[in-house]
Amino acid sequence: MSIRQLYLFAAVACGAGALAPAWAQAPAQSAPLTLVQALTAARDNSDVALARHALDAARADVLAADHAPAPVLSAKAASMDLQHGLGPGNVLTRKRIDKSIGIDWTWERGDKRALRTLAAQRQALAAQSDLQEMRTQQLQAALAAYYDLLAAQEGLRETREIERAMAELGRIAELRVQAGDLARQDAARTRIEAERARADSQLAELAEQQAALALAQLTQRGPGLAACACDWPARIAGPAPGADLGAWAEARADVQAALARLQAAQAGLDNAMALRKADVTIGASYDHYPGTSNRLVELRAQIPLHWGYRFDGEIGRAQAELSAAQEALDKTRRLALLDLQSLQQQAANAALRASGFEDGILPRARQVAQSAELAYARGAISLTDLLDARRTLRATTLDALAARATYAKAQGQWLLRTQPQQLLP
Repeated sequence: MSIRQLYLFAAVACGAGALAPAWAQAPAQSAPLTLVQALTAARDNSDVALARHALDAARADVLAADHAPAPVLSAKAASMDLQHGLGPGNVLTRKRIDKSIGIDWTWERGDKRALRTLAAQRQALAAQSDLQEMRTQQLQAALAAYYDLLAAQEGLRETREIERAMAELGRIAELRVQAGDLARQDAARTRIEAERARADSQLAELAEQQAALALAQLTQRGPGLAACACDWPARIAGPAPGADLGAWAEARADVQAALARLQAAQAGLDNAMALRKADVTIGASYDHYPGTSNRLVELRAQIPLHWGYRFDGEIGRAQAELSAAQEALDKTRRLALLDLQSLQQQAANAALRASGFEDGILPRARQVAQSAELAYARGAISLTDLLDARRTLRATTLDALAARATYAKAQGQWLLRTQPQQLLP
């Protein structure tokens, strides 16, 4: 066997190693983070904690609203005669001082307390829905970041395999140049391709680091995270047809929050209308005035006279807030339905594209590359054709990986909005 044949067979062996799936050859990361672990951590991250604190504050507002006005205790000393004096004896029992102690309480009319409490309760329900919506958003962000990291890991492994294959091809080319079996121009081209592959590996390494940092921010874990390749979707399938998007949209947390705020605004308007019913303050006091009587009782009632003002300002503001809440609800419903339609379409299209790469494009690209490797080993094609075949396979492999990640994210986003129990324990 000639030295040319030995070099060519070695090149074919290196090229065949580059054609195999990189995720099947690369060693597994130590203790990789699973998708369930990432979602569980994101479900209770700092943003969710802030929404939980807002819910606690809203629930405290309910307690603050659900109470009647506090009674007022009053005491006084009156009718002290500075001209003739107060007289002899104890200041509490004998001296001529009109002493009084009483209590006053405001009776709220128009169900103000009930309406005030109802508005606070609806705001608390809105805050609870906001908490659920924040959790869903953080889960969606964590799922996207997780699959971005997983795709970056696979892309880095692919580019490193290609870098090793191109470096080996360059080494063999140098040996062939020394043996007089290859032109120096072709060897220079292999070195250029090897340098490009090394640059691609560096770029892929940076992409993996950035994806790991993005996931760490959402999960509140340290840097250097690694995703588990076992979390790729087992099979590629789009959303089931015939889904009731309207019912799913109405059940979304953001729609429920907007509905609760509309109900709170309605209660606020009713409470503003109730201001036209004046509250009555009733009270009683016990008087002790030596020389006149030691047991005097006073009963009193006070009512404000709203002459010339019907609380039109408060009512007008409440009506404007009710209209704004209704508009916000309509907008939220519309956007929720459009979002579900978009997620459904994205999942369906991503499934078609991913299956097209997995079942057709990528296998054919591998077959073409293998044929090019064998043809080059037999001297049937030039080095240019071999490099073109390798570049095509590399681009197709990365495109297939991107399509797979896009499908995983689109399908996950759809499930988190419609059937989250399939992804969460």
